[in-house]
Amino acid sequence: MRSERHKGKKKRRWRSILLVFLLLVCAGIGYSYFQYKQGVNQSLKKMDQNPSKVVYSFEGQKDQYGDTNILMLGSDARGKEKSRSDTIMIAHFNEDKGTFKLTSIMRDSYLEIPGHGKHKINAAFALGGPELMRQTIKQNFDIDLQYYAIVDFQGFVQLIDEAFPNGVEIDVEKEMKKNIGVKLEPGLQRLNGKQLLGYVRFRHDAMSDFGRVERQQKTIKAIKDQLSGLQTIAKLPKLIGVVSPYVNTNMKTSDVLFMAKDFLSEKRGTIDTFRIPVENSFTEPRVQGEGLVLDIDVEKNKEALHQFITK
Repeated sequence: MRSERHKGKKKRRWRSILLVFLLLVCAGIGYSYFQYKQGVNQSLKKMDQNPSKVVYSFEGQKDQYGDTNILMLGSDARGKEKSRSDTIMIAHFNEDKGTFKLTSIMRDSYLEIPGHGKHKINAAFALGGPELMRQTIKQNFDIDLQYYAIVDFQGFVQLIDEAFPNGVEIDVEKEMKKNIGVKLEPGLQRLNGKQLLGYVRFRHDAMSDFGRVERQQKTIKAIKDQLSGLQTIAKLPKLIGVVSPYVNTNMKTSDVLFMAKDFLSEKRGTIDTFRIPVENSFTEPRVQGEGLVLDIDVEKNKEALHQFITK
């Protein structure tokens, strides 16, 4: 009898623990959803109108190395299919290895676009949306892309201002002001969203787009380093909500949250970056109808990209 009563108490105790655990999980999910919706509504109030997003077809999959690759396109013209992509990046995520890598493809790279002949790669988006950009990258570099994310630059501004109330610390290497909407002085300083957007878009110097790509990668590393930690992870649902109205993507919010949490984990270390074209693999001829282009050695760049992904 005493043994049966003891077993009954133990069983009830475990039921109570399980119930409390389930309640905490439900509360956590509810709080995360509330934070996410709060972020969405916060951004919608700042927009002139609710965004109408183009629905794209995208036949992506994981690559041959097991990476989840996300095609990231930056544009000023959210939802307009005919705009060229201003920024072209591939985020490489390998869950098993716990690695995050980032490849930037310079927009003037002169490549074969399936069904359209040779053009600057940023024309692929205007000609056929993210799916044609995926096909172009696959044909030239033999890498599959599973997801896409088209980001309006104003979403970047809102995200930075929400995540960094005091700004992102960046060492500005020179005075910058032409065609970026702000004036930046040289030196180590904290930049708000508008200033940081100007910094990553500046290209009116001797380095042109090469300098801009370098600054974009430098900024992403700085954001990752300064966002890492448990406090930031707790804010993730709201941050994703803030940027969500400005992003057109085929990723589920739960997948974005999972990858973002992993990306910001202090155990994951730094993010490795890569640029196409690599050094000594291109010429810069002028092509009729295109202007100056980067005529790249495709095989050399393909080999270098695969080495970067697998190392």
